[in-house]
Amino acid sequence: MARCEDEGFYGGAAGGGKSDMLIIEALRQVDKPWYRGLILRKIIKELTQLAERARLYYNAAYPGVRYNATSRVFTFPSGATITFDGLQYTKDKEKYQGQQFEFIGFDELTQFKQAEYEYLKSRNRANGPGMRCYMRATGNPGGIGHGWVKKYFVTAGEPNKTVWFKSQAVMPDGSVVTFWSSKVFVPSLVFDNKILLQNDPDYLKKLASLNEADRNALLYGDWNSFSGQVFREFVNDPAHYRDRRWTHVIEPFRVPSHWLIIRSMDWGYVKPFSVGWHAVDEDGIFYRIREYYGCTKTPNTGVRMQAAQVAENIKQIERHDRNLKGKRIIGVADPAIFIEQGSGESVGALMERHGVHFEEADNARMAGKMQYHYRLAFDENGIPMYYVFKNCESYLRTIPDLVYSETNVEDVDTEGEDHIYDESRYAIMHRCISPRRNVMEDKQLFNPLDVNYDLMRYIMS
Repeated sequence: MARCEDEGFYGGAAGGGKSDMLIIEALRQVDKPWYRGLILRKIIKELTQLAERARLYYNAAYPGVRYNATSRVFTFPSGATITFDGLQYTKDKEKYQGQQFEFIGFDELTQFKQAEYEYLKSRNRANGPGMRCYMRATGNPGGIGHGWVKKYFVTAGEPNKTVWFKSQAVMPDGSVVTFWSSKVFVPSLVFDNKILLQNDPDYLKKLASLNEADRNALLYGDWNSFSGQVFREFVNDPAHYRDRRWTHVIEPFRVPSHWLIIRSMDWGYVKPFSVGWHAVDEDGIFYRIREYYGCTKTPNTGVRMQAAQVAENIKQIERHDRNLKGKRIIGVADPAIFIEQGSGESVGALMERHGVHFEEADNARMAGKMQYHYRLAFDENGIPMYYVFKNCESYLRTIPDLVYSETNVEDVDTEGEDHIYDESRYAIMHRCISPRRNVMEDKQLFNPLDVNYDLMRYIMS
């Protein structure tokens, strides 16, 4: 609460007092009659407990406060208001069009899409003079927004250190003005919440006894392991980039001339398109050696590039990349690109006309996902059947953050940034393998007593 950045995210482990921080932070300017605060949860029914906790604090701080349970609005003696609301669907953001709030708080930000957060930023403006306009958010690892929250806040800079970023605007006279904004990530740890641990000495024990993914996320605030993560077996270990053991990410190398290259594509215009090149060795091991991802600086937003231009760029890459030039290349893509749109030719036909050929890929989602798991599995020597060159940055950003769908619990959530996953799955399905057991799972079998010594000593004391 002592931070003064424009945007702040307080997140990580459970029990850090995140929701209490958000509720109390919203009180900072309620002495001004024109002040408007807004606190959001994804689902309205999830606001019940939050609003009840707010009533406890608000009534104690301002005995004259009134609460309308129907609209979930607190009105303070000065006339200032704090509204608690839900934003279940992206389209719901439109109800805030024309409104303005000096303070906007997101509870469990990882349940929101970046487009929803960015739109509400445009509503963060002053209703009167002398007001401070800023945003705060809380959250745990996991959820559909895990990837963008991690990139935007968690890995944007050092924890507890201000990160500055700039934006520009073209003025009516044609001049360009540069603006600087600030944000910060403050880690949340249950160990910081002394009162909670005094009131509930068993809370640490409860967190320590969770399954590995939940324990790492909710006890230690680990943003690389979380419940609902699809490819938990994926390992990015720089210590093994060169020996290629017990890691999927490796140093790039010169691909032998006789290896087959599979070029795979998932088309997108409004959403990103993804093109990946996989080299296949004599043992059938895949190496993702190059990628071409049509995404803006905003995750999951396409560059709106015409298919003809994408085809020309693909040809340029294959002419000049030393691992692709002169190689035998097989192209596979989503069957949907071969469907003609109205009177126009299909994306597949257009690319064919520009000299880039694709075959229809096998788009079986469940079979493809299992093939992915088989290839990521490590054998007893630490060798998987799928590697990624460390320069495939978009792959490394998106694949570890994929989550399961809430409606189809066996499949990847298609509302997330799954384009590289789909594209690489098409390549994998072109060379299916038999099921493989991941020996890494034997090493990571969960033991409820498998906590570090300091934590165990803390619990026992």
